[in-house]
Amino acid sequence: MVKLVNKLKNMSSLKKVLITIIFTVFIAVVSIAQDEPVINKDSLAFESGKEYILGDFSIIGLQKFSEQTVKVHSGLTKGTKIKLPGDKLTSAIKRLYETDQFSKVDVYLVKIDNETAYLEFDVSELPQLNNLIFLNIRKSKSRTLKEEVKIKSGDMVTDNLMVTTKNFFKEKYQNEGFLKTKVSINTKKGDKPNTVDMMVNIDKGERIKISKINIYGNEKIKAKKLQRKMKNTKQKLFGRFWKRSKYVDDDYREDLQKIIEAYSENGFRDAIIADKKLLWNEDNTLNLNITIEEGKKYFFRNIKFIGNVAYTDTQLRSFLKLENGDVYNSKVLKERVSGDGTPDSQDIQSLYLNSGYLFANVTPVETRVLNDSIDVEIRIYEDDPATIRKISVVGNTTTNDHVIYRELRTKPGNLFSKEDIIRSVREISQLGFFDAENIVPDVKPNHSDKTVDIEYSVAEKGSSQIELQGGYGNNSFIGTLGLSFNNFAVKNLLKKEAYRPLPRGDGQTLSLRLQKSKFYSTYSFSFMEPWLGGKKPKSLSVSLYNSRVRGYDYQTYDVDENRKLSIWGATLGLGQRLTWPDDFFQLSQSISFQRYEMDNYSVVQSLSFNDGVANNIAFNITLSRKSAGPNPIFPTQGSELSVAFKATPPFSLLNGKDYSILTDQEKYKWLEYYKTSFKANWYTPLWKKLVLRTNAEFGILGYYNSDLGYSPFERYVVGGDGMAQYRYDGSETIGLRGYENGSLADQGNPGTIYNKFSLETRYPITLKPSASIYVMGFLEAGNAYDKFDSFNPFDLKRSAGAGLRIFMPAFGLLGIDFAHGFDPVTDFGLKSGWQTHFIIGQQF
Repeated sequence: MVKLVNKLKNMSSLKKVLITIIFTVFIAVVSIAQDEPVINKDSLAFESGKEYILGDFSIIGLQKFSEQTVKVHSGLTKGTKIKLPGDKLTSAIKRLYETDQFSKVDVYLVKIDNETAYLEFDVSELPQLNNLIFLNIRKSKSRTLKEEVKIKSGDMVTDNLMVTTKNFFKEKYQNEGFLKTKVSINTKKGDKPNTVDMMVNIDKGERIKISKINIYGNEKIKAKKLQRKMKNTKQKLFGRFWKRSKYVDDDYREDLQKIIEAYSENGFRDAIIADKKLLWNEDNTLNLNITIEEGKKYFFRNIKFIGNVAYTDTQLRSFLKLENGDVYNSKVLKERVSGDGTPDSQDIQSLYLNSGYLFANVTPVETRVLNDSIDVEIRIYEDDPATIRKISVVGNTTTNDHVIYRELRTKPGNLFSKEDIIRSVREISQLGFFDAENIVPDVKPNHSDKTVDIEYSVAEKGSSQIELQGGYGNNSFIGTLGLSFNNFAVKNLLKKEAYRPLPRGDGQTLSLRLQKSKFYSTYSFSFMEPWLGGKKPKSLSVSLYNSRVRGYDYQTYDVDENRKLSIWGATLGLGQRLTWPDDFFQLSQSISFQRYEMDNYSVVQSLSFNDGVANNIAFNITLSRKSAGPNPIFPTQGSELSVAFKATPPFSLLNGKDYSILTDQEKYKWLEYYKTSFKANWYTPLWKKLVLRTNAEFGILGYYNSDLGYSPFERYVVGGDGMAQYRYDGSETIGLRGYENGSLADQGNPGTIYNKFSLETRYPITLKPSASIYVMGFLEAGNAYDKFDSFNPFDLKRSAGAGLRIFMPAFGLLGIDFAHGFDPVTDFGLKSGWQTHFIIGQQF
């Protein structure tokens, strides 16, 4: 900049003259607080270090930002006292650089009027990103890379952005095994003012694979066992497709630590990786050479408990499960003292937490090492038990507070309990109104008064479902409308303001369903109150339905008005959550009634009549235990067990009639039978999110009178997708994938006895509130038998396959299964082979 001091002396009139303080300050300089901007004192006379009043200052060079915005960011205001040079001016420049919006900030002194100084800031804005362009990469891959790097058009292109972007892509491909990845980034002027296009060129080279892993110095543990401990670093092995032999440095370091952990678990607490080398082979692969110093093997010599008052040494040892003389294992010691990270961990710390000792501290300490023996003290500071002071719930925008509070196992005034919190989370999840993956308990301890506040954070999800279907088949339109409101509030039916769009929030269930075609129509209504009276977990359920069927004329392909069937049904049920043996148990009882009115219509082919009435009144009782959870859609632990009994009155034993001479129409005017069933599901976590579901079930239909025999109604239809297929005889449909619907029938009739077994592995793709999706692979076996004499528990029809499930709150469960049946349905038939099953609202 030209010095203007001499010119000013000869000028008769002062205009805006650019005089003299040139503050050309780079980021590296202004980041040091004590450095000051350089002022050209030759241009205008001022007193260094003197305090001036800032008269005003202007900003030039702006393209995107307004002058006022920059002034605000500088922190300077008119009337501020500043020194030339001084800290306030230095700080203003620093603030502007720290916005990452400017590549240059120069400050000029333009005028001094007595005690007032006037400044001008000359700035250059950093360019914005116009486009991120990947060279020599296909468009679909480019879109994925843009999403991963998380930079977008409009971002300021700084040196830091260039460096971090380059490092991101380099590290990304190195983590995929491309160790020699090269990344270069250049910019060119964009088609918009003050913008640039960022050109990214990635040369990932060849994927570097591990040819061999050599382990030296291992005498106590075999190399193959150590290699198996290396979960993410594998050498090349023909036929292994599920785990690549790529080299990733972070994974390698982690797996080296797993080797040390393997030694520690076997008593070698001093084991170290003495040396590790990467050797390149001519075929561009790596050999990993690992040298281990094992050290000596250690044992527990003496384990003592210090500070325990609430529990005896014997009680604590039952959780520790380590004895003097056992091989030293630091991992097991830590897990038995502090837990293994699972909700149901059986450890000493959890023992105290489940008994109110929130502030207890349990620490294992090695007190002495003598030769190959180690003394350990379990030092316990119990403190006083913590009492729950306050319970709160946040995030329930629809569900009323009392619906959640009544499910909680944590109550104000109770002692703190970790297992009660875990159980409360499960119970909230089982309601089905909230995202099971986002129920978060926040424990807020108050050490001063030994109390604790617990806040449960929930996120509402859609719980109501709508079924709207339409189709055309057999010369008839078929329409279905189903509404299920799973968080209904009957008490608000008459409150206009509660309709958003319907009264909700009390946890009741209301279902309405209508299905109609030319040949049949079905109407159903059901209601369930889970807490009758609102004080105890006693449920009330009511359901009503009517189905009307008209016959099909196979000659005219139209309705046969001479053949009709009408079925009326009603059920009244009561349920009670039990407290013994534990409160996972529930006892349910109900009375059901069905009336079949047949007008030249055969409900069951084995009956000799098709005109008349059949009545079915039965008492049902079910004892169940359900601890599966915490997510009701995708349980990862626990079980579901139920034993059910259903029976009609023994009319034939009470009315004195000789049933051996009665017609079928007289025999079955009042149906009589009894049924017993057992169903069990166990959920076992296998690996990460992979879960094993084990299923076993059994059912048997019995009779009171041998002259009457087995009821032609209420039997078991086995095979297929498990969905009812136009059956009106009250039979229970049992799914067995790999076989056609209802195909497993002994002598062509539905069975009076069945059994079924399943093994199913499940893995979730997503468990978001909008849609839960998981895949599965399964093995199944089962069969149906005409009578008990023909029952053979080992005569099973076997199948295997894979499937997909999608649960959307608005539509329920949808799925598809591909299964292969290995056995023929009949003794002389072909094996069932591949079958495809579509699942709607049915859970296996």
